[in-house]
Amino acid sequence: MSKKETEKKFEMALEKQNYLLLAIAFVIVIVGFLLMMGGGSENPEVFNEGVYSFRRITLAPLVVLFGFLFAIYAIMKKPAETKEMEKKK
Repeated sequence: MSKKETEKKFEMALEKQNYLLLAIAFVIVIVGFLLMMGGGSENPEVFNEGVYSFRRITLAPLVVLFGFLFAIYAIMKKPAETKEMEKKK
């Protein structure tokens, strides 16, 4: 077996760029969940209106949604080398 054939056998499903983008998407999702944290009251008999803040109700879910969409993009994105090779065929 030639070296080229051996490299083809151990080729990963995604490229390094895809994994980097997936890591960024993971960080974005974590930031979204961190934005949702808090708002609890130290005294359980007192209601804290902070639970319904813009950050927790609107911003954080949008950040999480963007993170998941970015993850889908990261998985679907083809590396530039693959695009060039397909154009040559």
